[in-house]
Amino acid sequence: MRILLFLVLSLITVAAKSQGQVIKAADTIKKTIYTTYYAKKFEGRKTTSGERYRGAKFTAAHRTLPFGTLVKVRNLRTDKTIEVRINDRGPFSKKFSLDISRSAAKALGIYRLGYAKVEISYVLK
Repeated sequence: MRILLFLVLSLITVAAKSQGQVIKAADTIKKTIYTTYYAKKFEGRKTTSGERYRGAKFTAAHRTLPFGTLVKVRNLRTDKTIEVRINDRGPFSKKFSLDISRSAAKALGIYRLGYAKVEISYVLK
């Protein structure tokens, strides 16, 4: 079975190289940004992706990342880390680059303060 898998992968690589394509691993992107979280008034409203916002889910809004992208968010002050899924567009403030759900904000330790400087990392496919 391993030999068959090796042969198939080898043939795919040879075929891709013969067509001038370059095969490379997905890049992990890391950035330091400021994040805030959704206000309670958005509960149940439709997001840009068409889903309803639910404060209990670990979701987020970003201006450009594709919907469905999983983003690791690390609070630089407390070192707490969570993972959110992008399902909305925003925030529309120049200071903030990510809007996370209420439960994600609590898990990250920023709920009382309202915002935080964080490191985000994600894989672009």
